[in-house]
Amino acid sequence: MNIYLIRLAWLNLLRNGRRSLLSAMIIAIAVFAITSAGGYGLYTYDSLKEMAARDTGHLTLSIPGYFEKDEEMPLSNGLKGIKTISSQIMKEEHVRSVQPRIYFNGLISNGNKSTIFVGTGVNEREFAMKGPFLDIKQGGTLMDVNSSRYDPAEPQVMLAKDLAKNLKVEVGDWVTLLSTTTDGALNAYDFKVRGIYGTGVPELDKRQLYIHISMAQDLLVSEKVSTLSVFLFDTRATTQVQQKLETLLPTLSLEQTIEVTPWNERAFFYKKVKDLYDGIFGMMGFILSIVVFVSLFNSMTTSVTERTREIGTLSALGSYPGEIIAGFMREAGLLALLGAVTGTLITVCVSGLLMVVDVQMPPPPGSTEGYPLFIYFSFELAAYASAAVIVICLVAAYFSARRGVRKPITEALTYV
Repeated sequence: MNIYLIRLAWLNLLRNGRRSLLSAMIIAIAVFAITSAGGYGLYTYDSLKEMAARDTGHLTLSIPGYFEKDEEMPLSNGLKGIKTISSQIMKEEHVRSVQPRIYFNGLISNGNKSTIFVGTGVNEREFAMKGPFLDIKQGGTLMDVNSSRYDPAEPQVMLAKDLAKNLKVEVGDWVTLLSTTTDGALNAYDFKVRGIYGTGVPELDKRQLYIHISMAQDLLVSEKVSTLSVFLFDTRATTQVQQKLETLLPTLSLEQTIEVTPWNERAFFYKKVKDLYDGIFGMMGFILSIVVFVSLFNSMTTSVTERTREIGTLSALGSYPGEIIAGFMREAGLLALLGAVTGTLITVCVSGLLMVVDVQMPPPPGSTEGYPLFIYFSFELAAYASAAVIVICLVAAYFSARRGVRKPITEALTYV
């Protein structure tokens, strides 16, 4: 019986194939728009999340309040005993690496011209942990200081491209870094340019540089570090590892109290973009829902009007109003299902195509580098979008058909 009713609904849709096709296309476009826009949002969220986690580390260890208060002297709020801390953290199964960092600033000079820099002292493994976050324009990344190829007489520095351009230096040239030590004295070291890179952020490209963390400690005359960045194999394990570390650290008998900060508490850009996109996609989905409702309501109203005499005949033969309305709702549901499946398949095709074809998006605000366009396909998102569209179509069909069955039988039978 159910198959017969579905077949009857299908045949009724074919009675005006062009109108049914147009309605199905509108539904398909709406589902495609929702799933593709949502897929782009998921890709953006995932990219920003991974970028934020790679930049700061999934977890950051520091003294309490480190990110809220300024240091009077370099490393005055730094961490001690990092070897003990790192060795204990590395025993956790989810931990991939623990990387110390030193943040400092000062003046950089090429001998003729000086300018302000913002420096970061890191290990050479930092660049492997963070992935391709830098666009190396010339040269390479910092070498391992324990490598046989490393020359201690030639300490290395990596300069951001606009900083190098401003100083008119290239790979192989020498620069001097001048900074304040932890005791308030001035100290200077000569460094050989190892690489020139771009970050995609103009403000960073004008000021940023990297040196090895041991050289940063020599420059600042301290064995402390600013923070310890903990990198995990899986971002989803962040909360679990944070809880373990907050239990572990107090047992190490350290001289300092250490605070554990997850990546999402420092990812301000990620939070703002997510809130913005949530609002945009929510409004977009609402507008598309209205478009689908109005379109199908108009289509079903036209169909009901054209079949008024048919409705009157069915009523005269003893069909209940609910049965007639259910028939129109089956037609709308079938139409919505076909449109939803078509829209979902289009999204799958576009998502797969973008994995093969390189489509570049323009640089976002505050950046100079574009990024590849991808659309994640989510079965969950497709199911929600399809279910929402089907419900909207059923509601539109119900209100349209209810107006038709309310006419008296005699009036419906004589309707022209």
